[in-house]
Amino acid sequence: MVEYRSFGRSYHQVEARLANLPPCLIGMEACVGAHHLSRKLASLGHDARLMPAKYVRPYSKGQKNDFNDAEAIAEAVQRPTMKFVATKTAEQLDLQALHRVRERLVSQRTGIINQIRAFMLERGIAVRQGIGFLRTELPTILATRTDALSPRMLRVIEELAGDWRRLDQRIDGLSGEIEALARQDQACSRLMTVPGIGPIISSAMVAAIGTGDVFSKGRDFGAWLGLVPKQISSAKSQGAAIATCAFCSCRRHGLCWSESRTGNVTGSNPGSKSPRGGCTTTCWRSRSPTSAWAVLAKGRAFELTRTDDADIVQPA
Repeated sequence: MVEYRSFGRSYHQVEARLANLPPCLIGMEACVGAHHLSRKLASLGHDARLMPAKYVRPYSKGQKNDFNDAEAIAEAVQRPTMKFVATKTAEQLDLQALHRVRERLVSQRTGIINQIRAFMLERGIAVRQGIGFLRTELPTILATRTDALSPRMLRVIEELAGDWRRLDQRIDGLSGEIEALARQDQACSRLMTVPGIGPIISSAMVAAIGTGDVFSKGRDFGAWLGLVPKQISSAKSQGAAIATCAFCSCRRHGLCWSESRTGNVTGSNPGSKSPRGGCTTTCWRSRSPTSAWAVLAKGRAFELTRTDDADIVQPA
């Protein structure tokens, strides 16, 4: 039975109205504030379920308004094949907030670096690509007073360099806080036993999916990250495209490749005989999300079993 009622937009009004209702199924779009309201409704005994907005949209009829949206949500939440979003805890949201702020600061730092490079290239000064090379050579360039950089341009670049240093300090502080939280969390500690996963990736994954219960298998998690082909087929013809992902923080932090700069292993597959990894490394990286999901879902640390060459049966 679907009940039609009109509520105010205030959280307090919604909670007060729903507190007097018997336990029921409540569907919501996974938007800003939905996780907080979902936890409140669960404490009142209701079955609150969150859904991605793109999965609700096909059930909407007519123009976009509150009534049509609510009707679409009520229809979508009852579908047996609907995929729901797990409600995040307050700790997950705190950890996710740290990652979002750090990501914004990294983006701002990248913009400043690109601006410094562009200003110097306009004056004929080129620096080798890479943040480390620019950080090393910039003080020497600023200290050497040449006709290539005017006094005004020197002042502008020095101010940009100061902004860069301040952003570095904030990013280092947030990274240290994230790493400390990751080492204290049991789920993050188990994830860091997977080769190629360090504190940043493990904490981003726990903040995004918690224990991984929302996925039935590791391949679903890989598809959510966008690491498997998106099927585009009709009858006997079939094509493939790279799937997009709903939340790409884990992918941006490099869950699909080794965290060699800040993590625990190099870029090659453990046990690989190739000095540079090659195809074996590529396969290992594509399977890393599956292994990470298994570690979270099963509550066990990663175990790497090596097989001796003598035990391998060669084909005839």
